[in-house]
Amino acid sequence: MFTSTLIGYCRSADFIVKLTGKLASYLMPILAGVVAFEVFARYFLDSPTIWAYDVSLFMFGYIAALGGAYAQQQRGHINVDILFNKMSPKIKSLFNLITFSLGIFFLLIMVDQSLLKLEEALEFDYRRQSEWAPPMYHFWVMMIIASGLFIVQLVRDMMSDLYFMATGRQLCVIKKEHLDGH
Repeated sequence: MFTSTLIGYCRSADFIVKLTGKLASYLMPILAGVVAFEVFARYFLDSPTIWAYDVSLFMFGYIAALGGAYAQQQRGHINVDILFNKMSPKIKSLFNLITFSLGIFFLLIMVDQSLLKLEEALEFDYRRQSEWAPPMYHFWVMMIIASGLFIVQLVRDMMSDLYFMATGRQLCVIKKEHLDGH
């Protein structure tokens, strides 16, 4: 029963993180469209927008932050392969546990600080210092969500590594085609 609960968490985390990562990736063509429109408006119509820079800045932040957990799920983050690949699977799991713990610690600080910034942004109506001056609260909401998703993914990965260290078996198997992006 305990193992099936862990597997259920793994599957739920995998689904939510993958869905969010895929949805964030759909912002890329919109971002490209905003930038292309700004270039067209500025150089061909001689009428630059006041909003395109801010929108593209926010969209890039959304894509990068919301894609972080998905990159972790797909094992897309940087690793020191020259050392890591020479270790036994259990030592790799031990190193993963250490780095995932540090990551969760950092992300909890991010959530805490983002909550404070969100509170300030709402209370004082913080806006970006630009001609358009859009409100900033949505950025902090996104940072809370992105950090939370990353924590969910790291907890999932930690559970998998702990289970492997205790039993010698994989808890949450990610199929090869998922890692390849198919």
